[in-house]
Amino acid sequence: MNYILKIFTQDEKGLIYRISDVIFKYQINIIKNDEFVGEGMFFFRAVLEGKFNQNELICALRTMLGEHSLIELHEKRKKDIIIFVTKESHCLGDLLIRHYSNELEANIKAVISNYDALENLVSKFGIPYHSIETQNLSRIEHEQRILDCLELYSFDYLVLAKYMRILSPAFVKRFTNRIINIHHSFLPAFIGANPYKQAYERGVKIIGATAHFVNNNLDEGPIITQAVLNISHEYTWQDMQQAGRNIEKNVLSKALELVFEDKIFIYNNKTIIF
Repeated sequence: MNYILKIFTQDEKGLIYRISDVIFKYQINIIKNDEFVGEGMFFFRAVLEGKFNQNELICALRTMLGEHSLIELHEKRKKDIIIFVTKESHCLGDLLIRHYSNELEANIKAVISNYDALENLVSKFGIPYHSIETQNLSRIEHEQRILDCLELYSFDYLVLAKYMRILSPAFVKRFTNRIINIHHSFLPAFIGANPYKQAYERGVKIIGATAHFVNNNLDEGPIITQAVLNISHEYTWQDMQQAGRNIEKNVLSKALELVFEDKIFIYNNKTIIF
């Protein structure tokens, strides 16, 4: 059985030796480990192999490191996710195919949308689809219906695969560091309808995408992955849109891979990624 150990604490001399010594005393094998020191803080991730009492190991590490240290230890497993969408299918379709091909280190428990436009696509993969429309509902009422739906499932993360609604602070707070979003990198310079057409009219030379955790500052949560593509004047806005969608699919897929493998630390609205 493999486990993921993550430690985040104040940096001091000898930490790697002391952590390794505790692990050794439990006869646990370290398959791989990474560490980083920045701003006086120490970040450590290790893949462990062996049979041991998890609570005892955590207690031993906490006794050695102190109560203010963050220590996470859990079995390496597939994560459970729920995908939020609106009408665009490219990111959702990519995740559905990866899930079907067993290339996604996650189980898609359900898809939730504010439209029924993508229900036919999702039904082909045998995954529950919930259309929760916004008509005649306030944002609070709509989100409450979403929360009622989420009660049906056990999940680790919510994935916004081009979900074109802003979530309320109360909703975001309920799932702190558990909501992942993908957006085109034009934001906030090109907001509103058809950002690719706006970018075309401005003659941009680079397009891209950003995947990030969601917080209450619109599209300013901790960044997970980004990618860009150089373009020329020969691109129409439709060409830019298609290229941008391809980047969005790849960036979201890479970000989720990092999240599902527990390779990310969040600190001061930034990410440390191993």
